[in-house]
Amino acid sequence: MYQQEVKIRVRYAETDQMGYVYYGNYATYYEVARVEAFRSLGFPYKKLEEMGIGMPVLSLNVNYHQPAKYDDLLTILVSIPERPRARIKFHYEVTNEAGKLINTGATELVFIKMETGRPVRLPEVMDKLIQPHFH
Repeated sequence: MYQQEVKIRVRYAETDQMGYVYYGNYATYYEVARVEAFRSLGFPYKKLEEMGIGMPVLSLNVNYHQPAKYDDLLTILVSIPERPRARIKFHYEVTNEAGKLINTGATELVFIKMETGRPVRLPEVMDKLIQPHFH
């Protein structure tokens, strides 16, 4: 399993009238975590796009446990629980500065050839970088 931690500070514009993070912003937080996870592997998402490969989201699951609030420093632990092929699954655990679990979620994305919109396998160069994390 591959894991990466990303920290995000809640900005005022991301909150609702109660001062809580607006529920829809968690999808953005997940995206930030995914992009940074790829970058930490040594394969920025931009390289995929330069190769003509995109990654549309097939599914999104979000569970809210406690609210995050304005100016909270959130830690997002993103994990890839199984070796990707044509699809890749991500799991997320979001904690606040006190270490309390406030949100969990999962996404599944598919690798596609942007030119055709057809599914493709994980690029070999990326597979070589991620493979050591799966035994």
